[in-house]
Amino acid sequence: MRTGLRNSIASLGLVLAATPPVAPAQAQPPARAARAANAGAPLSIASPGGALVVTIGLGDHLTWSVALRGKVIVAPSRLGMTLAGGPVLGAKPVVSATSTRAVDQVLRPVVRIKRAEVRDRFNERRVHFAGGYALIVRAYDDGVAYRFATSLPGEITVAAEDATLTWTGDHVVYFPEETSFQSHQERQYKQVKVGEIGKRFSGLPAMVVLPDGVKAVITEADLFDYPGMDLTGDDTALTLRGLFPAYPRKVELRRDRDEVVVEREDYLAKTRGTREFPWRALVIAEHDETLLDTDLVYRLAAETTMPDTDWIWPGLVAWDWWNANNVHGVPFRAGVNTETYKHYIDFAAENGIPYVILDEGWYPLGNLLATVPAIDMDAIAAHARERHVGLIMWVVWKTLDLQMQPALDQFERWGVKGIKVDFMQREDQWMVNFYERVAQEAAKRRLLVDFHGAYKPTGLYRTYPHVVTSEGVLGLEQSKWSDLASPDNAVTFPFMRMLAGPVDYTPGAMMNATKADFRPVFNRPMSQGTRCHQLAMYVVYESPLQMLADSPSNYRKEPESLAFLSAVPTVWDETRVLSASVGEYIVVARRSGRDWYLGALTNWTARTIEVNLSWLGAGQFRADVFRDGVNADRAAVDHEHAELALTAGDKLTLRLAPGGGFAARIAPR
Repeated sequence: MRTGLRNSIASLGLVLAATPPVAPAQAQPPARAARAANAGAPLSIASPGGALVVTIGLGDHLTWSVALRGKVIVAPSRLGMTLAGGPVLGAKPVVSATSTRAVDQVLRPVVRIKRAEVRDRFNERRVHFAGGYALIVRAYDDGVAYRFATSLPGEITVAAEDATLTWTGDHVVYFPEETSFQSHQERQYKQVKVGEIGKRFSGLPAMVVLPDGVKAVITEADLFDYPGMDLTGDDTALTLRGLFPAYPRKVELRRDRDEVVVEREDYLAKTRGTREFPWRALVIAEHDETLLDTDLVYRLAAETTMPDTDWIWPGLVAWDWWNANNVHGVPFRAGVNTETYKHYIDFAAENGIPYVILDEGWYPLGNLLATVPAIDMDAIAAHARERHVGLIMWVVWKTLDLQMQPALDQFERWGVKGIKVDFMQREDQWMVNFYERVAQEAAKRRLLVDFHGAYKPTGLYRTYPHVVTSEGVLGLEQSKWSDLASPDNAVTFPFMRMLAGPVDYTPGAMMNATKADFRPVFNRPMSQGTRCHQLAMYVVYESPLQMLADSPSNYRKEPESLAFLSAVPTVWDETRVLSASVGEYIVVARRSGRDWYLGALTNWTARTIEVNLSWLGAGQFRADVFRDGVNADRAAVDHEHAELALTAGDKLTLRLAPGGGFAARIAPR
């Protein structure tokens, strides 16, 4: 989020695990479980295809290890949870029962982020231990995961958690380093060795580069009523450890949005004694394309129990804040006012864009129940209804927390269709619970939710499918004040951050600059890279609520680009990752109905990529193509718009300028 507002640093409140004595036996095995013949023998589970094997070690302390095609990639690594008062789940484990199951099913997402059907195929081992807890391990063909479950009476207090990964070599880590738990998780990916990390820490997802090009991305899923996990090192071993923010004891509100934790408790969470804890997950890819294609976090998340989801309509959003409401050629003074928002609504209606956002400025900060004098919300809401355009309202999370019921009721009266909740900057248990509370209250009023200023997604978008996107990414808004939102970044974060879930990157700049020409301008921003680089983002990046960041005036000057952007879907029936390399380039094809969209991005290196079109299937196709112009390396706006006749037997040559891109809509003739 806004870098100029990041003035507050909270105490870290680091909590790692201790090793007090194990709790007394309480667990009861499930009816179908088989008794373990030898409680000390390791237990294993293999992926359906057999390439990945997870082994659970049962020595003095519970461990897990992971092998890929017979080669260990994660050495035995300690797992455990320390409860207040001394019990350590995982210390001197005694198996009371174990069971396995194989699942092969098709999931049909309410919101089709990557595809209309998700194959959920895994093998699972559930190991019950004396002491009232279990370890659940899953092996998929594209990754592995484990979680703890407890069956203890009443409430428990989790003092610490051991979640470790010991590597077999000093591998390179793509490390989104943090300096505080007070963070929007918008970081560049530093490349450091495991052994160099020490007490430094990062958010998730983070990626470990293994031998032979294998990648392992570390993340978590199904996070509820528990703090989010970060990652730190170990001074004595090639080990990465989970790091968790302790529960806030004392907070200070600085401005309307920055609630800073100044004191923390000596525990992570107080929670139900009988529950399942978040999944600790590794996506393991022998090819970089897998990292863009996987939906492992979605598969691990809890299925929705919402009885009615027909009202959830993803779509494009005309956005005001990035371009500072700079509309021109109009008979009114542009700004945060009624006339400007009516103009945005008209622009959206004329171009089939379903939503307009009212970002910062529409209400006096600190009071969602009022509007600034220049805003007549009744008039804006009436105009939006008349033009069949939905309104999305930006809110600071803290003000929403203080005024949630009356504010959301007011939005419902106005006919608002969604909220953009901003500046949370934390992932302790209290804040994680706030996310769910917002999701629940928004659902009651049929409001879509965009969590901006947020931690990484962990599957909330499956459990509450109206939570359609979130930030937690170094996105285009950075171009207003820095050069960090570069083409290098554009082809790096999708392999990690986007792996976790939809990403509110906010693309769509019409003012494009080469590396030499770029400069940050807060009120009239430009992007780095070519015009086609921006257009391709709408195909490559996944966000069911996708922003159009630039001004209606700038889009109107570029009718061909606007025609493509206003038609591009935000949800997909099918996704095919055709070619990709972390930090280098991405080529993706996505299908919506009968139409295919093709998008390609490169970093600052010009390159030529040949694409086989066999995936098109039978028939003749017409391609509406946007490709870098011959002078795009000198003038980034230079592009060629052409129409091509294609068949599945053709090959398409993509010539990408430095920071370039390619975008096409391919429809049957």
